[in-house]
Amino acid sequence: MGGSRGGIVVFGAGGRAGRAVTAEARGRGYEVTAVVRDPARYPDLAVDGVTVVRGDVTDRGSVAGVVGGPVAAVHAVSPFSGPEQGFDTLDPEFFVKAADALLGGLAATGVGRLVAIGLGANLLGADGRPVMDDPGAFPAEIRPFALAHTAGLERLREYRAGAVDWVMLTPAGHLEHGGVRTGRYRVGGERLPDGDAWLSYADLAVAVVDEIEAPARHRTRVSVFNLRTDTGSGLGGDAG
Repeated sequence: MGGSRGGIVVFGAGGRAGRAVTAEARGRGYEVTAVVRDPARYPDLAVDGVTVVRGDVTDRGSVAGVVGGPVAAVHAVSPFSGPEQGFDTLDPEFFVKAADALLGGLAATGVGRLVAIGLGANLLGADGRPVMDDPGAFPAEIRPFALAHTAGLERLREYRAGAVDWVMLTPAGHLEHGGVRTGRYRVGGERLPDGDAWLSYADLAVAVVDEIEAPARHRTRVSVFNLRTDTGSGLGGDAG
């Protein structure tokens, strides 16, 4: 692995995306600060090069208190685990509060790069409408979560300048848990791609760490995906 290349703080390190990003970052030689709400629930995260800490992504003081010098931060926190959870405890302002806390807390500590994980439900479908507006494509019962996520994206978009250079990477297509790491991905825009789109969490993590190592997109949201027809083993980038 070699020596450390600096630090990355991962908010939501206990979830699927957060774990994948943590693994990818460690594989490239970064030290990782893994931020979770309750460290006691994630004893397996504390491996070599990973420091597990308690933090609240919606609290600016908490954000500032856990970063302390990393080269970038990743926002992979989700308060929603699935439809079975219900929405009685869902704060519709969760992602807005997180955007405010992250941008403020990171700026206060001199961390200039934020990579956030997006939600495909607010990408545009073939008819030009957000996917979440099509009950045939997106379950209506999950719409409150999609609206909360979209509000957070819009809050980030309000920050057109400032100390923190943010980007949101939105998986477009089926997101596979346990899928292989191909090391490649396509980058798109606001619309769902044509074709059978998918992305493994491992390749999502590749895209995240790529945007930390060599920032190519600034204060914008893009989609990331692979197509079932893709072949080859080229790394990253705007394939095809």
